[in-house]
Amino acid sequence: MATDYVAHRRVSPVTNTWLVAATIILAAQGIVAQKVRVEETLEAYPAESVDLRCQFVDGGGTKLTQVSWIWEPVDGQRDNIAVFHPTYGQSFPNLSFKDRVVFLQNTLENPSIRISNLRMSDAGRYTCEYATYPSGNEQGTTTLIMLAKPKNSANAVTVQVGSKSVVVAKCEAADGKPAASIKWLATVGGNHSMSTTNGPDGTVTVRSEYRLVPTAADDGKEVTCMVEQKTQERPWVQSLKLSVEYPPSVYIEGYDSNWYVGRSDVVLLCQATGNPAPSTITWTLASGPLPETVVVENNKLTVRKVDYSVNTTFICEAKNKHGASRQQLSTFVTEALEDPSSAGVVAGAVIGSLLALLLVVALIAVLLTCSRRQQRRGYPSSGDSMATGSGGSNGGDYGNKARLLFSSSGNNSKNGTGANNNGPIYTYREGCDATGTLTEKANNFHHHHLHHGPTGNPPTAHDILLRGEMDEAERRKFDLDDSMEEEEERYDRFGGVGGGECIVPAYHAHRGHGGEEEMDVYLDDDMESQRDGSVISRTAIYV
Repeated sequence: MATDYVAHRRVSPVTNTWLVAATIILAAQGIVAQKVRVEETLEAYPAESVDLRCQFVDGGGTKLTQVSWIWEPVDGQRDNIAVFHPTYGQSFPNLSFKDRVVFLQNTLENPSIRISNLRMSDAGRYTCEYATYPSGNEQGTTTLIMLAKPKNSANAVTVQVGSKSVVVAKCEAADGKPAASIKWLATVGGNHSMSTTNGPDGTVTVRSEYRLVPTAADDGKEVTCMVEQKTQERPWVQSLKLSVEYPPSVYIEGYDSNWYVGRSDVVLLCQATGNPAPSTITWTLASGPLPETVVVENNKLTVRKVDYSVNTTFICEAKNKHGASRQQLSTFVTEALEDPSSAGVVAGAVIGSLLALLLVVALIAVLLTCSRRQQRRGYPSSGDSMATGSGGSNGGDYGNKARLLFSSSGNNSKNGTGANNNGPIYTYREGCDATGTLTEKANNFHHHHLHHGPTGNPPTAHDILLRGEMDEAERRKFDLDDSMEEEEERYDRFGGVGGGECIVPAYHAHRGHGGEEEMDVYLDDDMESQRDGSVISRTAIYV
């Protein structure tokens, strides 16, 4: 409804006249403003120079009388700093700009000036004003902004360990324009505060403080101050290490729990930390003064030779201006140990001795085994004695071992025929008492039958073996098996048991399974020639 009312409302003739007049006035002001051309804003730094340009652009019938530069540092204050008249020349009425302001061109159409050695107080509005005829004064205004790079600084504040929040670092951006901003980057807990101070020349000083409750762990930690300001191409950054003072803390190291009598040059170190660093470090014993074998050098204690005098408690004490701290360490001294360097030699000697002993035992066992085998096969040992003639009884003792010794007066043949087998037969018997006799027995195989009647004595095994004219079939029946040796060894271990009587194994003649050639080889290999011309069997037959 309101919109329709406004749209259909008729404008009165008086109102229309006022609108036309206002439009003409604004257009005229715009035309006049465009006659004096200047720069709206300029920025400059102290100690530098700045050019303030001004130009009258109206080429009509306006007559220029003179031009003046008016400085307005603050609202309501106007000071002429430079005047140019085509007849009377230049004038610089303000003493603060004397010798610092000059006209670049001595013309009314271009009355630009230069201000050198700028100061922060030079900031303000500068108006280029023309006196003309007939339109009156024409002007244009330039605002000069003075910029100042801040003087940045940061430092850590030395504090003591406590329970209250205190300032531990400060950062400042002094005399800057415009005002700077300060930020903190820190890995420790804390907060910061900010304050500003305005200078008489328009500069601003910004200060920031970092606060925390200081602890010993905060000592040496870093905080970083960062300053940002318009005149700086990049932020200004400064890292600070906090300085928190605290009493010393002590720790003793170097003890390896292996102090034994005779050990040399063992070392203990007293590690003391504090801010400021401990001024004195002292070593003492809980039981009295240090022994002569102990040498102290600063925080290092050396025991030249370990003995029972250092089986005690060592105390290390450190001091600085904030107090003292101590720690004690109890050492334990044991008996002297073997030289570790000879442990390998001793171990090698022991192992070598054991190996040598095992080798000797194995060699003795082999020699004894061979000796026993030789004895069973008919070779006399050092303990056996063979003698002819008397020296014991040989009749009917079946508890003795009998060895057959052959003696031949002629040549033997493989088949047993055509040879003289009537020579003497020697039988060696060994009793339980380790005594033996060698007896002679007539070789009456030609007169003695192999099988006797019921009243005759049965033939023995050695009689059958010694029979020269035994036919080949009979000789093949007696094949001495190796099992006889094993059986003999088994029975030898039981000798002398059972009331002093010897237990003699019953040897049985085994039938041969080979042919005639096999039997002949056995007989030939079994016989051994002696120095007296006789032939002795190497196989012992025990009966």
